[in-house]
Amino acid sequence: MTLLRGLVLLSLCLVSGQSAGNHPLSTGNQSTPCPLLSVNDPVQRDRLLYHTCYLSQPTDLGDWRQITPAQLPAQLQWQASNGEQLAFPRSQLEYWIRLNLRNDGPTPGFWYLALDYAPVDYVSFTLHKANGRSIIETGDQRPFDARGINYRYYLVPISLNAGEAATLYVRLSSQGALNLPLSLLTPDELVAQSNTLTLTHGLFYGALIIFALFNLLLFISSGTRYYFFNAFYMASLGLFLFAMGGFAYQHLWPGSPWLANTAIPLSMALCALAINLFGRSFLQVRRQSPLTSRLMTAQTGIACALLVLALVLPYNHAIAIITVAALALIFSLFFIGVIRWRQGHSHAKWYVLSWSLMVLGTLTYALAAFGYIPDFLQHEMIMQSAIGGQVLLLNYAIVQRWRDMQKRLWLAENRAKMRLEREVAERTTQLQEAMRDLEAANQRLEALSTRDSLTGLHNRRYLDGRLTELIREAHRHLRPLALVVLDADHFKRINDHYGHAVGDLCLRHIADELKHAVHRPQDVVARFGGEEFTLLLPDTNLAGAQQVTNQFLQRLASCPAGQREGLHIQLTLSAGVAVLQDDETPAQLFQRADDALYQAKAAGRNQLAVADNTPSSIDRATNRSHE
Repeated sequence: MTLLRGLVLLSLCLVSGQSAGNHPLSTGNQSTPCPLLSVNDPVQRDRLLYHTCYLSQPTDLGDWRQITPAQLPAQLQWQASNGEQLAFPRSQLEYWIRLNLRNDGPTPGFWYLALDYAPVDYVSFTLHKANGRSIIETGDQRPFDARGINYRYYLVPISLNAGEAATLYVRLSSQGALNLPLSLLTPDELVAQSNTLTLTHGLFYGALIIFALFNLLLFISSGTRYYFFNAFYMASLGLFLFAMGGFAYQHLWPGSPWLANTAIPLSMALCALAINLFGRSFLQVRRQSPLTSRLMTAQTGIACALLVLALVLPYNHAIAIITVAALALIFSLFFIGVIRWRQGHSHAKWYVLSWSLMVLGTLTYALAAFGYIPDFLQHEMIMQSAIGGQVLLLNYAIVQRWRDMQKRLWLAENRAKMRLEREVAERTTQLQEAMRDLEAANQRLEALSTRDSLTGLHNRRYLDGRLTELIREAHRHLRPLALVVLDADHFKRINDHYGHAVGDLCLRHIADELKHAVHRPQDVVARFGGEEFTLLLPDTNLAGAQQVTNQFLQRLASCPAGQREGLHIQLTLSAGVAVLQDDETPAQLFQRADDALYQAKAAGRNQLAVADNTPSSIDRATNRSHE
């Protein structure tokens, strides 16, 4: 009954446009100033929503995209969010958000304002500072390149000098709901968060693709239609989440705003069609339940009509109609599964359990996506977890159905026992091959996790493991081992002057030159982090390591970066080299090489320094402050 009430509640909300909960718009129209936010204070950044003000755009001001913050009437009533996430379900109004920022730190700083919600038609960011203003106008109704930063959601770079203040205005408009999870992050925090989400989404979408391909292979090998419908369902569901999460607009059609908006209702309609076709085939309603079969035939026709509506209706109407219809269809399939379970079909039990997870996940995700409950990102993860559980249970249900079918065939066709055993053996072989493919895919994923995505070099994770192995071998066989740590000189100036895209180009240029600097298969080139790189040279003494490093530094100095792009950026690196000593640990070896690196920087950069025979006691924090 709780599930039924939730479905009815969401359906009524989508049809009527009324909120299912308390939203900031219901807090009244009392004028509240926006508290100043100290951007260098992590506690205040975590409490960003306590420093956020908003207002709805008055309709008598005309086209909101023609209004600048300076043209807003002084009598407008700004409202404080008071720590509540901003969510506006199915509103046709436009909204403004304001943040008063100041850098109270002793040094300049750089931050990103993140708006982690993709389906926004129009969004404009205006940063007012004493020396002028900067504007970013983007949204789903503009090409993806308008965002300036290649990210699935919206990122606004904010650079403030020490003691500098600024005011950030955000203007938003959308045909559907507006769910506005805002956060203010340092670049390191953004990278850490992005890495975590990238891993999570990579595992999720990778598993979904693998299961879809697995079912497609089973369909090709067995000809059983519900395998194909299950693969079709998982593919369409993945496309919906890919579009809703902003990945599709980022990677598939960045130049087509129409597709960015149409893909969401269209993929929802495809999901509705796929789940109906799968349920009809898997539950065997055509043969044993003519009335249910006619119902599901009608549902198939409705799903096909939803596909047409997704293409011809405006987004706000299409998304509301398709969401209500899809939820009703899921609810219908749930009860059909219960009926088949009670009729004695054991595999229907797992079908019902899988759809129970799907219904709960879809309900909470839809409520969050359409602005009726906050924490969209959290419910996105809940939705992915629910889908993961559903896919596992659904495939287990398929296995259970397959087992039931084999049992019935064995009982009904006892005289064809030998032929049946051969078929079972073939199916078993196919399953084993599919599992081997899955294992190979997991191994490829493991290999990808040890590579730096920007430069293609090995990453720190690989370096840590390989360094331990090589030190163990060097101690065992009494062979030399050299470690070189390199760091790009004044790299921050390049990022500040040319931008991070050119900075990334320079990092790739350094990586390419490092690859050319080593020739032996056992040598390891890795990006340790940021603009810091390492060379791990087995069976190499100090003289050899110095020769390799100096040749690389000379070559890099003679090959400016960015020549293909019309740039001429002279790059230099400082380097520190250390050769393994007796009974030295990986941490001690790396510490000495790192200390040598800072000696090279202190000596004027663009040179190589050799580590002392004993661990250095140079104050690392002092050296970093002098960079």
